[in-house]
Amino acid sequence: MRLLVVEDEEDLVDALRVGLVRAGYAVDVAYDAPSAHEKLQVNSYDLVLLDLNLPGGDGFQLCRSVRAAGQGARIIMVTARDRLDDRVRGLDEGADDYLVKPFAFPELLARVRALLRRDSGAGTSVLEVGGLRIDTARLEVSLHGRSLALTPKEYGVLHYLMRRPGHVVSSEELLEHVWDEHADPFTSTVRVTVGNLRRKLQEEGLIETVISRGYRLREPA
Repeated sequence: MRLLVVEDEEDLVDALRVGLVRAGYAVDVAYDAPSAHEKLQVNSYDLVLLDLNLPGGDGFQLCRSVRAAGQGARIIMVTARDRLDDRVRGLDEGADDYLVKPFAFPELLARVRALLRRDSGAGTSVLEVGGLRIDTARLEVSLHGRSLALTPKEYGVLHYLMRRPGHVVSSEELLEHVWDEHADPFTSTVRVTVGNLRRKLQEEGLIETVISRGYRLREPA
């Protein structure tokens, strides 16, 4: 899943980026409102962590423009503004959640997982498709009870496919949601990652290639 962190405190940005990447997410960063607006127009994000006090604009306005444009990214406002009217306004402007600084990172991570689960229809942090199982809270993956050691990108690809079993997902879509803005769109990184993932799964045909269209995680019969 790909996240955008919109925050002007560099130390906080660095800490969030490290923690979120370790949790299996691709992370882009914007330090002010104009650059955030530009990234949101160019890229497709699954979730945005949005500060309210930003150079060049404010989080309320940015949230409103995201919703007016019909973008489906989940939004968590992360701010030091703890007044009730700010929290109410944030939710009314279109935010899905509101978290006051300072906060504990595990709580932020739990809120991120909870919002992303809404889109997949999952009721818990565990996804299961046939014998495949991902625990997104513990970052544990297994197949028929056999534990799998995956790289962050292999985990990201499998997680994305497991949220859409039976559906064809293009290489471009995987690149958009599993890699960050520094990924080279002209490389074979998606194909190589899927190939490595298949070898670790050791189950023929579990991830199918649909010629000229992409990849599909096979649903159990």
